[in-house]
Amino acid sequence: MMEVKKDTILVASIKRRKKQTNKEGKTIMSLSDAVAKSFSVSHSGIFGVDEKSMLEILVKWQPEHLSTFRNETSSIFLKDERFPFEKCEEILLKFLKREFKRFKDAVVQWTMHPWERDARMARKALKRGRQAYGLLIELACTRSSDELLGARRAYQSLYSESIEEDVASQVDGIERQLLVALVSSYRYDGSKTNDRAIKLDTQKLEKSISIGDKKQLIKDEEIVRILTTRSKIHLMAVIKCYQETFNKNIIEDLDEESSLKDTIYCLCDPPQYFSKILDSATKANANKNEKEALTRVIVTRANVDMKDIAEEYDRQYKTPLAQKIEDVALGNYKDFLVTLVQRALPKGSD
Repeated sequence: MMEVKKDTILVASIKRRKKQTNKEGKTIMSLSDAVAKSFSVSHSGIFGVDEKSMLEILVKWQPEHLSTFRNETSSIFLKDERFPFEKCEEILLKFLKREFKRFKDAVVQWTMHPWERDARMARKALKRGRQAYGLLIELACTRSSDELLGARRAYQSLYSESIEEDVASQVDGIERQLLVALVSSYRYDGSKTNDRAIKLDTQKLEKSISIGDKKQLIKDEEIVRILTTRSKIHLMAVIKCYQETFNKNIIEDLDEESSLKDTIYCLCDPPQYFSKILDSATKANANKNEKEALTRVIVTRANVDMKDIAEEYDRQYKTPLAQKIEDVALGNYKDFLVTLVQRALPKGSD
């Protein structure tokens, strides 16, 4: 809350200075517009900075302009109590560091080998703990069997440990069994299915869900076995059979069990899952983990299923994904992400 409040004060301070009419005031006013556009997140959830606007203005500034700006911007610069200088607010420094870094992170992730990229993401998720377990589910369930195996190999090479042992030793809670099984999985990727197996799995899932403790379903052996070993095409058939046989949606039956819901979405309907992740990332009140997903999803899915994700996002939220990024991002970061989205769409699409 403090971060939003400070950035909102910054915008208010900039608007107040628009009343300045002298030459120096107009110069400050020009930079103020750039600051408002490039630095402030306010309540709109801005990502990145407008490097071009900042460059055009900042290089023209003389020392006296900088001095005047610091003195006129009390919401950013504070008078030192002991010595004659203005010191920058720590919150602005942290904000600038984070927003300048977004473009760099996007470029690094884009150029990195997918195995290494996923391995490093998994490592980061484990360090962050329970709040990032969803990322482990995403990595384990939206990659092919060979891609997940590659990430596991890269993890061993980078950290001299296996991702399986790290998940088993570092995840402390009821999610452990599911997460270990997911990252260890090597699913059949073919198109063949067995109707009898589909019906049996459907019945076992319904039984476990109907008689089990809703808060403990993530530990149910049958549910974990089915979700972590069966092929994706098999699971999609099971979900369909569940709906047709019992006239109810398995997602709704899972009630509050978000980890199992995320697992099913990632395995059976990645475009819908990623659309929801992107929507959460671009909300004004998104947290750090949610905001990072904007870069992650666009970069990692650009050459996979971005067309399907963009179409699903448009269908769900009635806004083209590229336009949404235009609305919430700035500068090189915005241009990079928009380009990755647009290159996956048919020519003529927004």
